[in-house]
Amino acid sequence: MRKMEKEETIQAKRKVAFYTLGCKVNQYETNAMIQQFQEHGYELVEFEEKADIYIINTCTVTNMSDKKSREMLRRAKKQNPVSTLVAVGCYAQVGKEKLEQIPEIDLILGTNEKNNIVAYVEKYRKEKKREEVVTDVMQMREFQDFGTITYTDKNRAAIKVQDGCDRFCSYCIIPYARGRVRSRKIESVVKEAEEISKKGVKEIVITGIHIASYGKDLPGNISLIHLLEALNAVPTIQRIRLGSLEPKLMTKEFIERLVKLEKICDHFHLSLQSGCNATLARMNRRYTTEEFYEVVTMLRQAYPNVSLTTDIIVGFPGETEEEFEETYQFLQKVQFYKMHVFKYSPRSGTKAAQMKEQIDGNKKEIRSNRLLELSDKNQQEQNKKEFGKVVEVLWEEYKDGYYIGHTTNYEEVKINTQEQLENTITKVTITGTNGLTLLGE
Repeated sequence: MRKMEKEETIQAKRKVAFYTLGCKVNQYETNAMIQQFQEHGYELVEFEEKADIYIINTCTVTNMSDKKSREMLRRAKKQNPVSTLVAVGCYAQVGKEKLEQIPEIDLILGTNEKNNIVAYVEKYRKEKKREEVVTDVMQMREFQDFGTITYTDKNRAAIKVQDGCDRFCSYCIIPYARGRVRSRKIESVVKEAEEISKKGVKEIVITGIHIASYGKDLPGNISLIHLLEALNAVPTIQRIRLGSLEPKLMTKEFIERLVKLEKICDHFHLSLQSGCNATLARMNRRYTTEEFYEVVTMLRQAYPNVSLTTDIIVGFPGETEEEFEETYQFLQKVQFYKMHVFKYSPRSGTKAAQMKEQIDGNKKEIRSNRLLELSDKNQQEQNKKEFGKVVEVLWEEYKDGYYIGHTTNYEEVKINTQEQLENTITKVTITGTNGLTLLGE
């Protein structure tokens, strides 16, 4: 009788809603948690709807991320005051003490607890006893495999291949939220790629917290290139795109092996952060601008149409006008296709937050705007060079009379057509631009 009552209770209160903050890894893990709930008979509803359970997959990369996580937690409880409210993930891992001060939260679960989230939720629903379960992520030594789980963004699927980071950049809290490097076994990644391709997905994105470190914890001297070679051999996968990479991964040997893999997209996101060696040293980035430029040169020699993008932080503690100008000059020299520019935000718990000479917000704004203008200029100049070229585009969505998709080097293309093109790859002749987007026919 008790079992029947429990099953009836689950069926009566089985609506679950998620809100995800942060990176692609968080998105991937949210999808994994969704599948766990669906396998246990729960119904997924939109976050704005009334749900019995709200799960906020938190982010803690900046203090602003922490604030946003807290805001979404409070908003969820307002939507249904009698719902079960769960904070899970990176902010729950490192900011448990602050979350404990929010009385609306029923469950606080760390990054290790995502694999068993349904069990924790059902235990709470049965006992109605608030609980915080945050195990020491720094003690984790093996990758937590969700199994064959896919996160699909339109016609592109991200596969998580690695967790954790050993780099400890002075501005970053993530190693404390995610722990040490843990790599997923090649066989498991290949199996998921095969399952994804059976669903018709043509492009996979390799993602993780620090994918350049992939394999360092695995036996047999495994590295990222071994994984990519195995994935390239999956016959039904058409494109393999790499997530953010640390430049020091890109050795001459790595690039020589990489260029032989015909499915690898010729777009590389190399995380630079600063174009000034003194600033890089304070960031603990472990490379110089000279080493970075050597990688850029090798990639452009190997891939004639390569597109390079990057992340830049402006206003890092101690960044003088001279140091910023050094960064600006270096960025002009590299000519990235696109730059993601972030104004430095102190993150409590990191070395950089304790550094003297924190930069004024107005200076950060001015520097950010200059780099964004440079980024747009670079992109416009590169787009002009594409006129008349024939490129292959994976079409992802139809909007306002146009199909929108991306080339292998991640240039966005629009085409005005009534044809049904979604999730197909076709050849297009580039004829012009619309803002920063290429037009084709």
